[in-house]
Amino acid sequence: MLGWALTFFILALVAAVLGFGGIAGAAAGIAQILFFVFLVLLIVSFVARALRGRSIS
Repeated sequence: MLGWALTFFILALVAAVLGFGGIAGAAAGIAQILFFVFLVLLIVSFVARALRGRSIS
């Protein structure tokens, strides 16, 4: 998913350089959403791994 965020970020940069404001804004928005989704999934993964490592007894 981080790869998709980077892809849309690069697409937004290229579109901004070429002067396509609408396309650049849309691609940047998608990249931002994917980046935050990636961060949330990363945090959930770390918490799940930390909880799974402890035994309840």
